[in-house]
Amino acid sequence: MEAVDRIAERANQRNALLAGFLGWTLDAFDFFLLAFVLAPIAAEFHVSVAAVAAAFGASLATRWLGAIIFGLLADRLGRRLPLVLNVLYYSLIEVLSGLAPNYKVFFALRLLYGIGMGGEWGVGASLAMESVPARWRGVFSGLLQEGYALGALLAAVAYALIFPHWGWRVLFFVGGLPALLTLFIRAKVKEPQAWHESRTDWANYGRSILRGWKTFLYLVLLMTMMNLVSHGTQDMYPTFLREQRRLSSSLTSLVASISWIGAIVGGVTIGFLSDLWGRRRAMAAAVVLALCVTPLWVLGPNLPLIILGAFLMQFMAQGAWGVIPAHINELSPGALRGFFPGFAYQLGVFASAGVGYLEARLAARFNYAASMGFLAAGVLIVTAMVIVAGPEAKGVAFGKADT
Repeated sequence: MEAVDRIAERANQRNALLAGFLGWTLDAFDFFLLAFVLAPIAAEFHVSVAAVAAAFGASLATRWLGAIIFGLLADRLGRRLPLVLNVLYYSLIEVLSGLAPNYKVFFALRLLYGIGMGGEWGVGASLAMESVPARWRGVFSGLLQEGYALGALLAAVAYALIFPHWGWRVLFFVGGLPALLTLFIRAKVKEPQAWHESRTDWANYGRSILRGWKTFLYLVLLMTMMNLVSHGTQDMYPTFLREQRRLSSSLTSLVASISWIGAIVGGVTIGFLSDLWGRRRAMAAAVVLALCVTPLWVLGPNLPLIILGAFLMQFMAQGAWGVIPAHINELSPGALRGFFPGFAYQLGVFASAGVGYLEARLAARFNYAASMGFLAAGVLIVTAMVIVAGPEAKGVAFGKADT
């Protein structure tokens, strides 16, 4: 009987991690489709590339609202149902984006999409981190987070295969496929025991929020800097490759794809090292190394070095990100784990939402290499200091212990 219980427990852990991973992968896939088609959409709607980049930022600006809605639902109703509702929501909005008749409607739909994207991470991360063993939280955290990188990689592949033949609208129709994930979640995923043990009434829930305000403010600062690192090195990168480096659509897709492979390998590697070294030390090391490769990332003189710079930058930047699900879930009160990490994350997203637009405007005055390179260097320096100055709760128990 004990062996059967262990097998069932491992199956639950695997399914919970897979649900969180796939939810985040497909969410990122839908989000990053836009990064590859900023210029074609701008041409069809007769607006500037910067204006479409602002629509890209609009999805970042509303994510905090989704974190509140779905995070509160996750703490009160469990992780499964809010995750199902979330995936259905963002899949629908993605399809509608492909039907947008003009820029105003498209912009409004990207605002609405951000609500779904903002809700998914907090719910999926709490589900996964509460389900996996504490001693392996770092490596599973890296795997979970790099669902984001895999989603971007899939977006690059879809762009290469679909856009040259059918245009940008069909890309968004394909973005409705994540709705099928809800069938797996409903059938295979169980609520983690830690949620049952940490659940509380509304009065104690509110007091927990007030008691944790200092930690929450730190998490918002940390996530602001991490999102500046992430979106500052990713969102305009395909446009940089196409407009400044004059790469074809196929080469742009190739370089972006290799960079995301670097992100996946980096996320799992740095996540694993965080189980050995600690969360802060592993993250800070990755950020400092990202700073070191910034010149190669934007100034590589030929295609092989451009590819190497792209790979190394995302290995380091997303390597640091791979630690985040474990790190901020460990720092969050148990009763608030559906809400606290996701809301802090998305407030950080909101604070950093204009970085793509800023890069596009600066690039119009200077060039993309100068714009992206100098901004990345400054952000990486500050991020390293914020990480080192913060707290850590590596390996903390979830459930009754943290209640």
